[in-house]
Amino acid sequence: MRLPVPSRRSLLLALGGGAAMSGLARGALADPVWAEYPFQLGIAAGDPMPDGFVIWTRLAPRPLEVGHGMPSAPVPVKWEVSTTRGFGDAVVRSGEFVARPELGHAVHVEVTGLEPGREYFYRFASGRERTPFGRAVTAPAAGAPVARARFGVVGCQAYEQGFYTAHRKAAEEQLDFIYCYGDYIYEGRGNRTYTGSGGTSENPRMHVGGEIYSLDDYRRRYAQYKMDADLQSAHASTAWYCTWDDHEIDNNWVSALDQDGTDPAVFMLRQQAAMQAFYENMPVRRSAFPKGSALQLYRHATWGNLLDLNFLDTRQYRTDQPCNDSWAQNCAAVDAAEAQVLGEAQEQWLYRNLDQSRARWNVLAQQVMVMDLDRREGPEVGYNLDTWAGYRIPRSRLVRRIKDRRIQNVVVLTGDEHQNYAGEIHLDGRDPSGAPIASEFVTTSISSSGDGVDQRPDGRRIQADNSFLKFNNAQRGYVVCDVTPEAWRTEFKVLDKVSDRNGTLSTRATMVVQSGDARVVAG
Repeated sequence: MRLPVPSRRSLLLALGGGAAMSGLARGALADPVWAEYPFQLGIAAGDPMPDGFVIWTRLAPRPLEVGHGMPSAPVPVKWEVSTTRGFGDAVVRSGEFVARPELGHAVHVEVTGLEPGREYFYRFASGRERTPFGRAVTAPAAGAPVARARFGVVGCQAYEQGFYTAHRKAAEEQLDFIYCYGDYIYEGRGNRTYTGSGGTSENPRMHVGGEIYSLDDYRRRYAQYKMDADLQSAHASTAWYCTWDDHEIDNNWVSALDQDGTDPAVFMLRQQAAMQAFYENMPVRRSAFPKGSALQLYRHATWGNLLDLNFLDTRQYRTDQPCNDSWAQNCAAVDAAEAQVLGEAQEQWLYRNLDQSRARWNVLAQQVMVMDLDRREGPEVGYNLDTWAGYRIPRSRLVRRIKDRRIQNVVVLTGDEHQNYAGEIHLDGRDPSGAPIASEFVTTSISSSGDGVDQRPDGRRIQADNSFLKFNNAQRGYVVCDVTPEAWRTEFKVLDKVSDRNGTLSTRATMVVQSGDARVVAG
C-alpha cells in the first residue's frame, strides 16, 4: 500500500500542534516544516573518548505537554561535527539520525573517527530549524602524555530552590569536561516554600505538577529543567560524564526499595519509567539503554596518562540503609557482613580497573561520601547512614584494597551533601593514625537547599570532631579540578546567593593533594 504524501499544511499542523499523522506512523517524515522551534531543550555532548563523543538533543516544540508537541511518527534530524565554529568546509563528520516517538524523539549520535585530544563543535538541524553550536573535547589517546586537565564537578540542582547561575559561570570556564554526580532532577511536587536547616523560605520558582511517577511525568520534569538557559549553556560548553544519585527516581532509593515501603514490584515500574526518561534526556551511550528496571551506568574512561576515571553507581546495587536510615545514628546493622554499596559485579570491576591502572591519578567519581564522618554531637558516634559510613564492611573492603595494593593517588569525587567538603580517607575515622589512604572532595549543590552560608554550626562542630576533615562550606556552586602530574588542585567556586540570578561567584578555597601524598592541604 502506498502511503499518502503529506502536504506542507498537514506537516505544520502535525509538528506544531502535536496531532497524530494518519498514514505516516510507519515512516519518518522526509522534510518536516516546523510551526514552533523544535530544539527547546538544548543540545549536549557526553562520554568523550579519544575518537569521539556522544551528541544529544531532543525534539520538543511544546516541552511541557503530553507528547511534547510531536506527532506519533519518527522524525529525521541532521547533525554535523566541525573543527571550527564556522562549520562550512571544516565539517569532518555529518549524518542523519531518526528520532523515534518511543524514546521521546531523543537523539543520541555516537560520533567516531575524530582525532584525540582536540576541540570540536557540533550542531543539529531538522527541516529549516537549526540549533546553536556546542563544544566538546575528545579525550587524549590512551596512555598519551598529558600535562594538565581542567574539569568541573556539578550536581544537586533542585529547580525550585534556586537559579542556575552556577551553570552559567561553569560554562565560562571552558573546561575539558564536566562530571555530573547526579540529582539532575528532583521528583517532588511543586512547592511554594522550602523548609531547611535555616528555616522556611519562599522558593524562587516551582515545579510543574505533583510528584512524578509515570514516563510522561518524568519527561515533563526533565523538560522543565532543560529549558533553563543557564543549564543549556553549561551543556553546550563542554562534554559531560553523567551519573545519577537518588532524585532521578525517588529520594534515598536503593535497589528495588523506596523510602515509603512500596511493594518492590510496583516501585520497579516507577524505576522503569524514570530510567527510560534518564536515558532519553542524558548524553549517554547506547550501552546505557535501559532494560526494564535496570540500566548499566557504571563505566570507565581515561584522560591520557593523567586520569583513570571510574564512574560508579552507588544506588542500583546497594542494600537497604541500616538503622531505618536514621540521621547521625549507629547500630549493629552498620556492620552487616552481607551489606553492599556497589554490588559484587561492580566492586570486582572497580578492583580490576584500579589494579590495571597506569595513570598518575585514579579517580572514583561517585555519589555518597566515603569519609566516615562522626555526625553526632557528644561522645556517642553517629553516621549519615546513606553514605559509605553506614556500610562498614564494603567500605573497609574498598579502602583496605587501596591500601594493601598500594594504589597511589586515589581521589574520590562525591556529591549529595549540598555542602563542600575536603578531607582524607582512613580505614577508620575514629583512629585516623598514620598516612591517609586516599583523598576526597565533595562538591556542593548547584541550587538544592537554596541560599547557603559559609559554614553551618553543625559543619563547624563536625569539622572540629573529625580531624581528617580539612574544609567545609555550605554555599551553592561547583568545583573545578585543575590536575597536573605533580598535583591535584580543587577549586571550590561558591555563590553568595541563588535566590537571585545575579549572585556573585568567588573561589572560597583551593585544596591541594601532591602526587604520592594523600594529605589534603590548603593551596
